[in-house]
Amino acid sequence: MSADCSDNLLDRAFPRYTRFDPAVPVWCVTPHEGRIFHRFFDTPPISPNGRYLVAFRMPFEDRLPQPGDEGHIIVVDLHTGTEKTVATTRGWEPQLGANQQWCGDDQTLVFNDVDTDTWQPLAIKLNCVTGERTRLTGGVYHASPDGKFLLHCSLEKMRRTQSGYGVVVPDQYVPINHGLPDDDGLFITNTQTGEHRLMVSIHEAFTRCADQLQHGVDYAGGEAYGFHAKWSPDGQRILFSIRWRKADCPMKWCSLGNDTTWFNVFTLNADGSNLRCAMPAPRWKLGGHHINFYPDGQKLSANVNLNGDGLKLMRVNLDGSGFEPITTDIPGSGHPTVHPDGRHLLTDVYAHESMAYSDGTGPLRWIDTLQGTEQSILRIASLTPWQKSVNSALRLDPHPAWDRQWRYVVFNGFEGGTRRVYVADMVNLLEQTKPGITATA
Repeated sequence: MSADCSDNLLDRAFPRYTRFDPAVPVWCVTPHEGRIFHRFFDTPPISPNGRYLVAFRMPFEDRLPQPGDEGHIIVVDLHTGTEKTVATTRGWEPQLGANQQWCGDDQTLVFNDVDTDTWQPLAIKLNCVTGERTRLTGGVYHASPDGKFLLHCSLEKMRRTQSGYGVVVPDQYVPINHGLPDDDGLFITNTQTGEHRLMVSIHEAFTRCADQLQHGVDYAGGEAYGFHAKWSPDGQRILFSIRWRKADCPMKWCSLGNDTTWFNVFTLNADGSNLRCAMPAPRWKLGGHHINFYPDGQKLSANVNLNGDGLKLMRVNLDGSGFEPITTDIPGSGHPTVHPDGRHLLTDVYAHESMAYSDGTGPLRWIDTLQGTEQSILRIASLTPWQKSVNSALRLDPHPAWDRQWRYVVFNGFEGGTRRVYVADMVNLLEQTKPGITATA
């Protein structure tokens, strides 16, 4: 957030969140209509210069979207407190919205939409000042830090392994991937020229990394689908995941959690070279989730259930070597992010995890990996009435995400019977750490 967007300015624009006595200043930056949330824990929802915040508003909260249902892209002015709908979209799901995110500057956004004539996903590049819109082939999962490139796997196929993260089109427009296809995988789009191409096919990923993927599994005899696709913070490296399941898996939609589903996470250079499997399927066999780049782009962090006794906070090199605990005494949870100081880690807690409270609230956990200690910096409600009674994809995860200056944290909460977005100022906690003290990396 820009330097002039001080706590006093936020206090003038937004109400404070004071429930459970937060250890840091917190504001609700969407206090009005509700049904609103920011994207994910790996993407700054605050614009590069710190003036604006982008979020997504659902048209309803009590059911999954059907093909053609419209959602809204919302921009909040963090100086004035005003909230503006800048676009509508038919390309969304209830976990990441339309993958709305900033595209290199404070006036350009990119998000998913669907052409309802052809039922093909696409990305919209929008200038919020002029209203100029550019349609880009394929869609977006993650934009590069400079906004010049978009990554995505097949967004319409994501529902085959997990609902909530892609776009919804009629079922007949969602092909099944038999075997290891050479025409599906990780796609990249140039936002300046519009060039769209398959960067790495699923077949190529399994072939080039065959030495890391010999697990006694006949991958060619099943179905494989791309899912997460992420840039490193410096834009030099890429991470993407492929989910595989047996061909006779009884669940053809949202099969996550079925014991026939295997996960492999790959990394590569931005030019397509140096493709490796950083996290092969056996490491996930007992459970785990939410792999993410370290701030320097040289390692990955994740929650992994190593021994069947609960999640551990782990790190691994991009080529799969150096797989080890970040901290041995503190359990993992939620969506962990390592701070650039190399010492601290921030994560949330799922409503179903043991660290959540019985009233549907949970902490944001501030972990000191050097001292082996943690602090609950605030407590927020995240349990929705519909995630158990209707569908688990209707849950609301806090998804704590840093701004680009690594001072402010944006997160979701369920307050007043609806989804809302909050901002916490972490500066005092960060200043309590003496300069020059870092954890071993």
